[in-house]
Amino acid sequence: QGQEKLSCNPRKENRSHVVLCELGNPMKAGAHIAVVMELSVSGLEDAGDTVAFQLQLRSKNSHSPNSAVREVKVPVEAQAAMELRGMSLPATVVLPAAWQALEGSRRPEDHGLKVEHVYQLHNKGPGTVSGVALRLAVPSRLRGSLLFYLLELGTEGGMNCTEPPGLNPMQV
Repeated sequence: QGQEKLSCNPRKENRSHVVLCELGNPMKAGAHIAVVMELSVSGLEDAGDTVAFQLQLRSKNSHSPNSAVREVKVPVEAQAAMELRGMSLPATVVLPAAWQALEGSRRPEDHGLKVEHVYQLHNKGPGTVSGVALRLAVPSRLRGSLLFYLLELGTEGGMNCTEPPGLNPMQV
């Protein structure tokens, strides 16, 4: 009928984290109690799909002091909103209609204008992320003609990158 706040205390017991909540003493025979608990658990990045809690009622009653242990599995759902931002430097490039690359040259400027594409991947939260894979498809040819010559690939911020096939094939 009435609602009361429980007094709960965390402690360690046999290398396990235990939260002990006092429900009331003495308790009348046949009493029914509903308990709603809100737990905050950190470090769930590697927990998998569920977190298991073991629940047990303990009593000072000498006839049946401990109930059976019940396991409750709670699904873990990670939430993080990723945002991809990108830009090209310069934003616009116009090539002359009769432009030709110099065959055999190893100078980048003899093969076209430099266009740098910059992408930033941001985690907008609320959770942390790891193991994110970003795949970019850059068209290098258009109707059989060279469109983009992929010269190099660089990253910042501790990211790993796999070089695409055909990166700088003429070693410019």
